[in-house]
Amino acid sequence: MTQRLVGRPAPEFTMETALGNGKDFGKASLSDYKGKWLVLFFYPLDFTFVCPTEITALSMAADEFKKLNTEILGVSTDSKHSHRAWINTPVNDNGLGELNFPLAADLTKKVASDYGVLIEDEGIALRGLFIIDPEGELKYQVVNHNDVGRSVEETLRVLQALQSGGLCPMNWKPGQSTLVAK
Repeated sequence: MTQRLVGRPAPEFTMETALGNGKDFGKASLSDYKGKWLVLFFYPLDFTFVCPTEITALSMAADEFKKLNTEILGVSTDSKHSHRAWINTPVNDNGLGELNFPLAADLTKKVASDYGVLIEDEGIALRGLFIIDPEGELKYQVVNHNDVGRSVEETLRVLQALQSGGLCPMNWKPGQSTLVAK
């Protein structure tokens, strides 16, 4: 049984990263995002088929997330070297090209486990996406089967709903009114 994470402090992490420029390495910790929203997403493996569609779509939308005071961090159980190689592989060859956010290496699989997305017998993560608020509270999580990619539009919609501070009904979109509790 998966533990409940939403509404609680997000599990701490520190991971090595390949920066989106395809040249440099870095580190990312939950504390680096204090004061900002974070979209933390897990994907199964580098050099696979569905993953680049999600990663490049999120990268293309990075400016929209930045306007909402939100950073993006991708995570898999691959190494930072594999991430860098994938970033440097041309899109036509199933690569990513440069990205507008880093990819983190969860080699120990601890972070995937802490977030409840590790497939232990395979050593890879499910497609988990988490939205963490500026104070470090986990506000949203969705986990998909690895055959199904996620929606950038839905992630933006949920982020905006969370940032609205109101009660948002089903299919709420930015600009629409929120509900009033009676």
